[in-house]
Amino acid sequence: MKIFISSLISGLEAERAAAKRAIELLRHEAVMAEDFGAQARSPQIACLTGLRQSDLVVLVLGTRYGAKQASGLSATHEEYREARGRKPILTFIQQGEAEPDQAALIDEAGAWESGLFRAAFSTPDELRDLVTRALHDYGLAHASAPLDPSALARRAQELLPESGHGRSSGVALHLAVAAGPEATVLRPAELETPTLGEEMEQRALFGNTALFDRRVGTETRLQSGSLICFQERSYNARAEIRLWGTGDVRFILPAREEEERGGMGLPVVIEEAVASRLAAALGYTAWLLNHIDPTERITHVALAAALIGEGAMGWRTRSEHAASPTSGSFDAFGREREREAPVMLAPPHRVRAALSMDARRIVEDLVVLLRRRWKEPGGHDL
Repeated sequence: MKIFISSLISGLEAERAAAKRAIELLRHEAVMAEDFGAQARSPQIACLTGLRQSDLVVLVLGTRYGAKQASGLSATHEEYREARGRKPILTFIQQGEAEPDQAALIDEAGAWESGLFRAAFSTPDELRDLVTRALHDYGLAHASAPLDPSALARRAQELLPESGHGRSSGVALHLAVAAGPEATVLRPAELETPTLGEEMEQRALFGNTALFDRRVGTETRLQSGSLICFQERSYNARAEIRLWGTGDVRFILPAREEEERGGMGLPVVIEEAVASRLAAALGYTAWLLNHIDPTERITHVALAAALIGEGAMGWRTRSEHAASPTSGSFDAFGREREREAPVMLAPPHRVRAALSMDARRIVEDLVVLLRRRWKEPGGHDL
């Protein structure tokens, strides 16, 4: 692996050298700012480029924060922000009283529940041993099933139904979360355990990421090697959570709230409703993966989303619809295949912790992509 060492350089020369020795002892390649040499690009750009091209980040946080860049952050803080959600991070914290800005960075890094490794050290030799052990454990965990980002993204898309299949009379949000590296997380007997279905139902109904309507009956059953919790709503819209033994999850959720279908207004997809369902589904997935895979064999996820169904004439915000409930712009019928095509983030995969720590940004980006897909040229005025 290419392993980027991120830390303040001045004052941590011995610690950086110790981390490099540990990396090279295990026959990996250390990527360090000191080795970049003269480049036309700024040191900041060179470091961030080196980080992006690496497979893993060793983050060494001393007691000093360092000089602030144009962004208002230190170079190490910028590197951490760039890596978070994109690269596995192994964090090592030097014991001692940290400067206020550095203490804030340490707290920020601590709040990111990467599930990999975090340790404190006092001496360079102790840091070398900790880095060696952490890299060894990381290598063992990924030796049998290395992550294949392309296959992960492809699997997320394959979890969604093809355009024209699974369409209901209402518009439904389909969200697929593929888990990787691909492996069996739940044995068939574990997937069939009654308590698992009961816990999934309870969380879907009463958790802080509730997805189901408490007024509607809920069923759970095994089907084609997956466990399904679902509701058949009175207005012919299905709500479903499907879990596979690989840890893959798929959601089918009504994109419009029931009350928004009544009255004299046009049937439309409300942007805030889509965002709310996406946020709840991401939170539910984070809980479910922690529940079925507490040792975090699953390290990454890829997401694919689509709006599938009929009966909605356009996409609006709540305020837009309230201002003009019976007139405005709407999408032409017959464009279902175009607007039902799935959308994905770029890159499609994220570290597992992003489901909780970066949920807001993921939701924002998916909503924008879905809106663009829905509102591509072809609409008319009513």
